[in-house]
Amino acid sequence: MSADTLVLEARGLVKRYGHVTALDGCDFDLRAGEILAVIGDNGAGKSSLIKALSGALIPDAGEIWLDGQRVYFHRPLDARRAGIETLHQELAVAPALNIAENVFLGRELRRPGFLGAALRMLDKQRMRDDSTRQLQQLGITLGSMRQAVETLSGGQRQAVAVARSAYFARHVIIMDEPTAALGVRESNMVVDLIRQVRERGLAVVLISHNMPLVFSLADRIHVARLGKRVAILDPALVSMSDAVAVMTGALVAPSASRPTAP
Repeated sequence: MSADTLVLEARGLVKRYGHVTALDGCDFDLRAGEILAVIGDNGAGKSSLIKALSGALIPDAGEIWLDGQRVYFHRPLDARRAGIETLHQELAVAPALNIAENVFLGRELRRPGFLGAALRMLDKQRMRDDSTRQLQQLGITLGSMRQAVETLSGGQRQAVAVARSAYFARHVIIMDEPTAALGVRESNMVVDLIRQVRERGLAVVLISHNMPLVFSLADRIHVARLGKRVAILDPALVSMSDAVAVMTGALVAPSASRPTAP
């Protein structure tokens, strides 16, 4: 697949809550195998955009396309079935469950034959084996897959959540503030994981207020303001201060970094 191929795109998304317009004709483009950062001030429409792309919100108008096909997401499960996984800011792990159970949380594997079909018994060994293989492929070193997640550090818990998203995603992983509330060392571990995910061919949408993180990871930066996409920036061509100025409206984006027509 070409690096210029659009995996996920949106055109003219609109979402209103009474007199408040959260999305005002917002466009979005995600290329194959890239890390696209989404930045914007509070109220810029970032959360509404991500919710629309992940099925948590139904836009009032506009279109969403996945691999060149128009899609209609009425709930998050629709997006997940289409191959889009979302890693929310609040860690989506069950602390009392073990690592393997968290990797397969909500999508547990059942034992073959009568035991799984009639008695609904889980195939715990297969889940442990698959979880071990998935974490190894991402370079994640943890203890036994039987280890309770509540015994892990914040960064390790985030690693389990990333591993789960990477295991089930077929097209896109959306990460909302993946290093929030983590220390420097644990943040660096998550950054390495995000690069590993991209190297496996998945496109990543990164929502973050952490500008050093954005500039260290992103191939392109989607700038949101007042419910619209106002610019697409190349982090190799603009400074952090200029990116913040474009985000706040203090600076008009250079013409070379403006969004191009699809």
